[in-house]
Amino acid sequence: MYKFKKSIFVNLPQEEVFDYVTDPANDQKWRKSSVSAEWTSEGPVGVGSTQHSVDKFLGRNMESDSEITIWDPPNEFGWKSVGGPVPYELSMKFTPEGEGTQLIFSGQAELGGFFKLAEGMAGKQMEKQMDGDFNNLKKVLEAG
Repeated sequence: MYKFKKSIFVNLPQEEVFDYVTDPANDQKWRKSSVSAEWTSEGPVGVGSTQHSVDKFLGRNMESDSEITIWDPPNEFGWKSVGGPVPYELSMKFTPEGEGTQLIFSGQAELGGFFKLAEGMAGKQMEKQMDGDFNNLKKVLEAG
């Protein structure tokens, strides 16, 4: 089981950061690995809502389906895989700090199959991607 935690400060109100990050239509704007992402369930977003995404990782396109497990706007968002090559559980916590927001992203993934063989390399690549994505998120959001 690979576990990770990242934190970043964004100089925008909590609600704006939450709304932007939880909208899959924005994924390609800040996540370099994102090929596509969309809601696959109807109605208002909440616990049980589903989405489908395609991400590029280690030169491969990986499709996954996920389900919202925590929906507490604008404080916390959590989701888990319900289909795809890597089982995972992730969450994001949004905490107001001054006039900005502290975003804490944490989770765990079960690296199996091809990724189990190269677990160390895959874990380091995931960390590198996350660092780049969150630095990019900060730039995109603070630039307006």
